[in-house]
Amino acid sequence: MTNRTPFEPDEFDRITAQLPNLSAWQAAWNQAAEELADTSIVEIYPEDIGRLAFELLPEHERDEALGALFYCWWAAMQNDREHLARVEGGEQ
Repeated sequence: MTNRTPFEPDEFDRITAQLPNLSAWQAAWNQAAEELADTSIVEIYPEDIGRLAFELLPEHERDEALGALFYCWWAAMQNDREHLARVEGGEQ
């Protein structure tokens, strides 16, 4: 048996390196969606998931999550404007 250096990946590292890295926000969103899906609520809206996800976040993660939310909203607005300009311009 050879001794590995501290930087040599072991089997666990090789397996987990293939997994996606979730942000704290994405992990909270997934947890909130699962929790709401397990309830008797008939119709679940993104706002319901988002509010619960925000509450599930540790306090120190909330500023970063809110910044990501603002950026996503802005990016979606920009995307809508660009798409509308292409459609009005005859492109698709």
